[in-house]
Amino acid sequence: MNRRLRPLRTAGLALGVVALLTFTLFPAYWMVSTAFDAHPTQRGANLLPTELTTRHFGVVLGRGGFLQYLGNAALVALVTVLVSSLVALLAAVAVARFRFPLRRSVLIMILIVQMVPLEALVIPLFIQAKSLHLLNSLLGLSVVYIAFSLSFAIWMLRGFVAAVPKEIEEAAYVDGASWGQMFTRVLMPLVMPGVVATSIFSFITAWNEFIFALTFLQSSEKYTVSIGLRKFFGEYTSEWGPIMAASTLITLPVVVFFLFVQRNLVSGLAAGAVKG
Repeated sequence: MNRRLRPLRTAGLALGVVALLTFTLFPAYWMVSTAFDAHPTQRGANLLPTELTTRHFGVVLGRGGFLQYLGNAALVALVTVLVSSLVALLAAVAVARFRFPLRRSVLIMILIVQMVPLEALVIPLFIQAKSLHLLNSLLGLSVVYIAFSLSFAIWMLRGFVAAVPKEIEEAAYVDGASWGQMFTRVLMPLVMPGVVATSIFSFITAWNEFIFALTFLQSSEKYTVSIGLRKFFGEYTSEWGPIMAASTLITLPVVVFFLFVQRNLVSGLAAGAVKG
């Protein structure tokens, strides 16, 4: 009986996987296909574009000025990823390895920060950035994104650091390594999967965030991609071809970044499992 049901079970699983992939990937397909559709407003419910064109990408990169927006967003995301990963790793080592007063309170405060809605922080952070002369500045926006990423990164990296046996660090000290050598050559490679995971979160946060970028930036030459997309939305109508082309350009760096770090994430997890 089990042998007879096995093909049906396999077919059901395959059908479920196909349905899940279709449900997940169809919006991305519709976005990309509409970006290349010469007449997106006349497409209706047709699955295939009536005529292919790259004109919408020319509009986005030319009149839309998206090359500059992509550069601004890439700069902010790069600063956010590098600084937040380094600071979060050092903080995670401190709360996981050292014993100091109010250590538990610090961990609870880090967890509480993640529960605060970002919208509730717009006004106080705007006032603080204004007093520090960081408004309309990519540096000020990067500082805000770093602050947002740190709480999640510290909490996540703390688990990776705590999972590394202290005996490994002690063995490095016995072999004559300094704290810096132990940190860079022993501890950091072991917690690299966590660093990669938190860097993905930090990159996506800095790349896609809209509310704070809209609030902090006033000059169009400093806009990021999330604000630049507003150019193609009018009061009574929207340019759906350029909107989808710009959305495709916004999505590609995230996909490329994830594919680039995915191999390091998987290999690091496998290595950590072997070293146990």
